[in-house]
Amino acid sequence: MKVMILAAGLGKRLRPLTLNKPKPLVEVAGKSLIIHHIEQLAAAGFNDIVINHSWHGEQIVNALGNGSRWGVNIAYSEEPEPLETAGGIIQALPLLKDGQSEDNQPFLVVNGDVFTDYPFDLVPDSIDGQAHLIMVNNPDFRKTGDFALQQGRVQEQGEQWLTYSGISVLTPELFADTPTGVQALAPVLKQAIADGEVTGEHFQGLWTDVGTVERLNDLEQYLAGGSSGSIC
Repeated sequence: MKVMILAAGLGKRLRPLTLNKPKPLVEVAGKSLIIHHIEQLAAAGFNDIVINHSWHGEQIVNALGNGSRWGVNIAYSEEPEPLETAGGIIQALPLLKDGQSEDNQPFLVVNGDVFTDYPFDLVPDSIDGQAHLIMVNNPDFRKTGDFALQQGRVQEQGEQWLTYSGISVLTPELFADTPTGVQALAPVLKQAIADGEVTGEHFQGLWTDVGTVERLNDLEQYLAGGSSGSIC
């Protein structure tokens, strides 16, 4: 299974740290967020990684190269202007496929600005539908959650509301009716959810969205304390 790390955001909420560098290169515990991901993915056996980039994207390419130092192969999808989540994935689909038009093999997607100890070696190789979302407990900054999870299916109605972690297994079929260009992922997922095409799981380990300077500082303090469990 191939992996796509989403790394093309502007990181406006992390300024001034991201004034002159892309958000995935912001460091946590002595190394950049994106290197934490690559190390975890490599340890879990993922060899082929696609990374999209835009804002100061050349810094990502220079920092990571072809991935050989981690034993992986990295390909890049450059976006002159950020295409949002779905738009970035759609542009990168040729890199995520094996080149056959009928190929609908699932691929793993990881947001470049999250920090987690999710066990990537347990990612499902096949899914029942067009998408499989990793859901987490609602953090303080998102108490209402994103979607409901009931008996392994993601829904927009239900009692157990959780937050989408930014980690998912998706198929090219999910984007079959989505035009190219700037496109957010949420509307695409909501349509697939309405069609009954999205499964999910509840991860209760370490996860946080490093979206602001305050959250970054909280994560640094948490890791320095040597605690275990979830900070989401």
